Amino acid sequence: MITIEEVINKVQKKCSDTDTDLIKLAYDFAESAHKGQYRKSGEPYIQHSLHTAYSLAQMRADCNTIVAGLLHDVPEDTKYTLDDIKKNFGEEVEKLVKGITKLGKIKYRGIERYRESLRKMFLAMAQDVRVILIKFSDRLHNLRTLDALPPNKQQRIAKETLEIYAPIAGLLGIERIKWQMEDICFKYLYPDEYIKLEYKYEVEKKAERQKYIQKIKLILRERLAKEEKIDYVVESRMKHLYSIYRKMRIKDRQFDEINDVFALRIITNNISNCYKILGIIHDIWRPKPGHFKDYISVPKPNGYRSLHTTVFGLGGRATEFQIRTREMDDEAKFGIAAHWHYKQKGSAEPRKQPKWVKEILEMQKSSSNANDFIKKIKLDVFQNRIFVFSPKGDVFELPEGATPIDFAYAVHTDIGNQASVALVNEKVTTLDHRLKNGDLVEIKVNKNRKGPNHNWIKFVKTKRAREKIKQNCRGAGIKKFIPGI
Repeated sequence: MITIEEVINKVQKKCSDTDTDLIKLAYDFAESAHKGQYRKSGEPYIQHSLHTAYSLAQMRADCNTIVAGLLHDVPEDTKYTLDDIKKNFGEEVEKLVKGITKLGKIKYRGIERYRESLRKMFLAMAQDVRVILIKFSDRLHNLRTLDALPPNKQQRIAKETLEIYAPIAGLLGIERIKWQMEDICFKYLYPDEYIKLEYKYEVEKKAERQKYIQKIKLILRERLAKEEKIDYVVESRMKHLYSIYRKMRIKDRQFDEINDVFALRIITNNISNCYKILGIIHDIWRPKPGHFKDYISVPKPNGYRSLHTTVFGLGGRATEFQIRTREMDDEAKFGIAAHWHYKQKGSAEPRKQPKWVKEILEMQKSSSNANDFIKKIKLDVFQNRIFVFSPKGDVFELPEGATPIDFAYAVHTDIGNQASVALVNEKVTTLDHRLKNGDLVEIKVNKNRKGPNHNWIKFVKTKRAREKIKQNCRGAGIKKFIPGI
């Protein structure tokens, strides 16, 4: 059970200048509207509204978003309408609640209707990403109360969340919501694997892991104590169960073979100190080759910033460190919501939609139907992104699993069409080679080449590369080998 006082306290802690009077008024309105209504779990319905608002407050959401979180089910489940909300709380809150009301209709009722509902969800989100922040908070509380639902609904909701909502949370950089969703879904979709992994993680290895972490922290603190003007906090970050499970499956490893089940996170007061602390860590312990990532200089597509390094710690054990500022840490946990909070603190700068949201709108225009639209989103947007570099130092953003041919078409259509040889990190590789984050890629062209190899369509990952290859093959009269031509 949660109270409105707890929500307001969280709001004031995260952002002291928020209009808490408006939040209290929204609570009173929602409580009156939902009076006498109960959830399947038996708790008063207003508890769902409060949990939704509390999650939004944790994300540093603005006042209108929290108010909309409290009111999000009012038009659907009570006698009050969107006009009532607009009259009492303004047009902006009304639009947010309207967006959530549309998303509330997403259910598995035939695959075509499901796809069409998803299309509406993405378009509503593209208009105002705050709508999906409310939906995340709403969905998270629904997941936490899944025990009250029959098994078939548990499975449906968990699968839908794992396939659609968790990836969107990742795209927005809201890792705190993403991992909570994933771990709950993991519990319901793969109960046997969940129980086994939880036992190994929480019982068998917990004491040993905590003892090791304390030793590492002590060594680091003793060394950092000798440095002047470095304020810092050391935290331990545990990898979440579903993340470990996925890694075990992808790499075909047992739990004991996964080295990075934890990381030490160091939070300091400025970027300069991030690099100073990195140097100190590398002075104490030998870095593991190929395991340093500078996401401060080159942030991830969702805005994530941090320094990552893995060293050979005590007894040669691989130990990961993440080094960042407090602002970076908040953005890593709460993504775009925290980003807005810092950008707007003392600033009138308007919110900027992430690049992938614009991609969604472009896909909507070029898609022939809802099925085509959802397929494109899963292929082009939901995949993780990587950064690769040209010999001139230009940075190119590509989906995970992208190849030199994808890179070539990202540079220029002619480079793609005439690609002959690929050099990755100055070594010749195959054209279907899977690129990794930070790779240096160079494409040698054959100007006598008339066009791309139609077989490239089988391994390219980007929408641009696929369409350029198809376009060229149509012009050359090659149709039978290319799906969809």
